[in-house]
Amino acid sequence: MLDKLIRFSLDNRVTVLAIAVLLLIVGSFVVSKMEVDVFPDLNAPTVVVMTEAPGMAPEEVERLVTFPVETAVNGATDVRRVRSSSTTGFSVVWVEFDWGTNIFTARQIVSEKLSAINEQLPPEVGNPTLGPQSSILGEIMIIGLTADSITSMEELRTLADWIIRPRLLSTGGVAQVSVLGGDIKEYRIALDPDKMKHYGVGLNEVMTAVEGMNRNFSGGVLYEYGNEYIVRGMLSTNRIGEIGKALVKKKGSVPVVLEDIAEIDTAAKMPRMGVASLNGNPAVMLTVTKQPNVDTKKLTEK
Repeated sequence: MLDKLIRFSLDNRVTVLAIAVLLLIVGSFVVSKMEVDVFPDLNAPTVVVMTEAPGMAPEEVERLVTFPVETAVNGATDVRRVRSSSTTGFSVVWVEFDWGTNIFTARQIVSEKLSAINEQLPPEVGNPTLGPQSSILGEIMIIGLTADSITSMEELRTLADWIIRPRLLSTGGVAQVSVLGGDIKEYRIALDPDKMKHYGVGLNEVMTAVEGMNRNFSGGVLYEYGNEYIVRGMLSTNRIGEIGKALVKKKGSVPVVLEDIAEIDTAAKMPRMGVASLNGNPAVMLTVTKQPNVDTKKLTEK
């Protein structure tokens, strides 16, 4: 058999050479279009369902949140396994589908199942949300940011959260960008009990004022000389001075504002969740995760 193959090749040199060139061209074209990845995707199509349950213990989360979600998705089409994890105030359910199931179809199936269980969940529980389309092997890049003597870790974390992360997420093929480390900026209102007693202000009044002071309201439309003007109430602000002017109550004819009974400033959010370092120095780390079926090499070059 081998002798016949060799003899045929020698007798038909031009034909064999043409076939080889054709295969080389087709192979080169296919290779240029193939997806390149570090490892093959060994995970079945999986949809992650996350639900926040503030203030609930793990046992309550499992019984009141996780179990209804699991029950809803267990009977979905092509579902082969359902796993879950219940922690303090948080529920995660992994729904694994059969191999070959389109991930977008799987997400649509789970989304339809979840829409029917909102009435079964406690009112203080948030709506179940689907996690990003990514896998365990989808991490393609880790970016480290370190601060100099001028920039604080709070400013560095703000830069990562509000500038770098949105730009990375706007890149086609990126599923998720996780930020770890640094100090998360928050506004801190330190109440003075003596001043609160002096002005006769209760904690509930302060909470109501704080919750309502950072909202914008619509005032309808004003018609004037044939023109329409949209009326808006602009209360949202991030300036400490304007926050301090928030009205808490009136004592007679004298308004009591927030800065009369409290000190307002910015500080790092506590407790601190996670610490990152680069070459032994404090840093902010960004982990970039790609979407399924995306070329890792091309996405990294972007």
